[in-house]
Amino acid sequence: MADKKGGKPDAKSKGPAKSGAKKGVWSLYEVRDGRLTRKNKFSPKSPGDFLANHKDRVTCGKTGYMEKKKQL
Repeated sequence: MADKKGGKPDAKSKGPAKSGAKKGVWSLYEVRDGRLTRKNKFSPKSPGDFLANHKDRVTCGKTGYMEKKKQL
């Protein structure tokens, strides 16, 4: 849907909604035995920041640190 002046479309009309649940910070934690535990490892160069899980590596977006995962 275009604005009143006929320019760019509104931010609301970006297309169909994506299916599935939204990811959030809460997805990086799980509850085990009544305690909150972290799913991802912490970055060794930047304590407090998580390493992002990719299919072939884990990386830190802040420092650029990367570890390759073992190939099966």
